[in-house]
Amino acid sequence: MSDRRNDRLPTSWADRIAAQARGELTPVEPRRAATVVLLRSHADAGEAVEAYLLRRRTSMAFAGGAYAYPGGAVDPRDSAPGLGWAGPDAEAWGERLGVPADDARAIVCAAVRETFEESGVLLAGPDAASVVADVSGEEWRAARAALEAHEISFGEFLASRGLVLRSDLLGAWSRWITPEFEERRYDTWFFVATVPDGQRTAEVPGEADRVLWISPQAAAAHHAAGEFFMLPPTITTLRELSSFTTPDAALSAAKARAIDPVLARAEIADDGAIVVSWPGHPGLALRGHV
Repeated sequence: MSDRRNDRLPTSWADRIAAQARGELTPVEPRRAATVVLLRSHADAGEAVEAYLLRRRTSMAFAGGAYAYPGGAVDPRDSAPGLGWAGPDAEAWGERLGVPADDARAIVCAAVRETFEESGVLLAGPDAASVVADVSGEEWRAARAALEAHEISFGEFLASRGLVLRSDLLGAWSRWITPEFEERRYDTWFFVATVPDGQRTAEVPGEADRVLWISPQAAAAHHAAGEFFMLPPTITTLRELSSFTTPDAALSAAKARAIDPVLARAEIADDGAIVVSWPGHPGLALRGHV
């Protein structure tokens, strides 16, 4: 079922789809990226899990004003083989994500790094059986700022504190590729994770003007009412998570999910009508006109 208030094709998309159909637009090569849906148990036992959302500033070049999850592009240094690591190794993640081991290492590292930068939650610990309990102090804020400014790599950050990345705390959920007609494109892997005990999300990060914890059902309802702007992968993930009553249940379900890339398809009818659809997700179709 589509959301009537959210199924209209953006004008900029219609123009670029028409240009692509005329052979006047060459698709931009997508950058690899990773994003993490942080989950926690709802304080009210009668509710399901809550997910952490941030609203991107309207000044952002990509998805300005949209509600999203912590995430961003892979940094070339994320693939450093000397990265402190615990949990499934790069080879295992490569099989799971459908990419070579070095690429998988970079994607998983980007997921953990971006989550720390944008939410203050750090999926790392001194060893394979523990997680840092509190990362809210001034030194941790300074480290986040240095990472965001690309002054240090995530591997250098972990090594300086004697920490290892806990890849076992992530569950691979899905993979979405930005439509070919978009100006900025990303090949993004979506993960789920639980906020470790003792940690809490930080203040509003630089790329956002609002953050909130909300149940997937409530967030989806705001989207359907036209109150929350979300891109198709964001709202789809929330809907998929709505049936889980605990974060552990969602992480367990992630193990069995197929990570096949989802890429939109645009069709132009003879009368100029445009329909953009996402295979396997009929409720996401957007409609417009040349």
